[in-house]
Amino acid sequence: MNENLAALVPETALCAAAVIGLLTGAWLPRRRQWTVAVLAAAACVTGLTATGITMATGREQTVFSHSFAVDAATDVGRLTVLGALLLIIAMSVETVRGHRRETEYWVLLLLTGAGTLALTGASDLLMLFAAYLLAGIPAYALAAFAKDAPGTEAALKYYLMGALLGTTMLAGTALLYAAGHATLYRALHATLPHAAYGLVGVGLIGVLAGLLFKAGAVPAHFWVPDVTDGAPTPVAAYVTTVPKIGGLIGGYRLLHEALPGSDVNWPLLLAVIAAVTMTLGNLAAFFQTSVKRLLAYSAIGQVGYLLMALAVTTRTDLAQKSLLFYIAAYAVTNLGVFAVVTELPHARTLDDYRGLARRHPGLAAVLVVCLLGLVGTPPTGVFLGKLEIFSAAVDGGFTWLAALAVVNTVASLFYYLRWLAPLFATTAPAPAEAQTVLGRWAAGTAYTSGTVSLALGIAGGALLPLTTGPLLR
Repeated sequence: MNENLAALVPETALCAAAVIGLLTGAWLPRRRQWTVAVLAAAACVTGLTATGITMATGREQTVFSHSFAVDAATDVGRLTVLGALLLIIAMSVETVRGHRRETEYWVLLLLTGAGTLALTGASDLLMLFAAYLLAGIPAYALAAFAKDAPGTEAALKYYLMGALLGTTMLAGTALLYAAGHATLYRALHATLPHAAYGLVGVGLIGVLAGLLFKAGAVPAHFWVPDVTDGAPTPVAAYVTTVPKIGGLIGGYRLLHEALPGSDVNWPLLLAVIAAVTMTLGNLAAFFQTSVKRLLAYSAIGQVGYLLMALAVTTRTDLAQKSLLFYIAAYAVTNLGVFAVVTELPHARTLDDYRGLARRHPGLAAVLVVCLLGLVGTPPTGVFLGKLEIFSAAVDGGFTWLAALAVVNTVASLFYYLRWLAPLFATTAPAPAEAQTVLGRWAAGTAYTSGTVSLALGIAGGALLPLTTGPLLR
């Protein structure tokens, strides 16, 4: 048995920082609880450094009875999650500074991040479910962090949906165990092709229900708009970005490693879910005037594009690199938009952004880059990610799905332009108080995210090879 703890440095760093931060914060005066935020950032940097060393030395391995895999998908997932956590920590500084529960905020963020990292490398059904719980329970508390009416409602809906679909996921795990007599993916790979068709099909749907909830895909998407609108903006940035990384990479690994030989037609099922998700998300976003609800439905639409890679998991070699690169590009681009929304706490509707280019040209530039980036406009990273994922869908035999995705991409330009057009309005600008800025940390996060989004698009050709490599089981 390989019990190499050094393979789990990123996950260990986050958990250790959470425990140390909680104990330290209990004795610190309120004005000095920012040190826990520094500890959280240091844990993320430690994880990024360890991941970089792993990628440079090629130390792919499975640990703890093959229940956790450290390979290309895990490494890219770690880089994306830890990088996203750093950006979220930075944009949260002004929001939670001096709050009486500031320490708890950073600890919850670290714990849910650790759960997401566990989702990306899980190679066992029980490990996958444990990671689902660790990633979810702290996030429910984060959604209600403000302890106001919208936040409480958001957390309640988030929790109830999570509990329902978590129970469904556990039932699916039990059915797959009954069918394959194992929970390890490497064992299920050999036994599920000979198991009862109906048992495998129902079990897989149950497990996928939990992962689709994490990603915010139809039909497990109902929580996304309310949680995004009711939670504090940095938390909304988290829930529309980071859980997707764990849910989608975890789902990709499950399908690729445990079910490639099954007779269950899960590629068609996921293709239909992808089509419905992207269409519903984009259509619902057309009619939104709240910027946070618009971003919530945009996030649902983006999941539809990402699910295209899962639909062709075993049909083309392009699936893995398209999924991993698109996830990274989407994460930084989406966080860039949310950083601007955080920086302008009183600008809640599209009209509140009228004339922003005159008052805050830097923030307007970030919005232009990131919103057009979400559409898939070159030279941003999402453009290259969409190009790769559309190519993967065509190569995997779902040309109709790629065509529908192109139509949805063109349609999505409409509601993003509804936000962008007021930025440059010269008549009837929004009141000055609506565009009062919060502070330098959120602004710095916005500028960093916009720059990285462009860098991913420009240097994407050099970065794509990092997303390739065999999955371990």
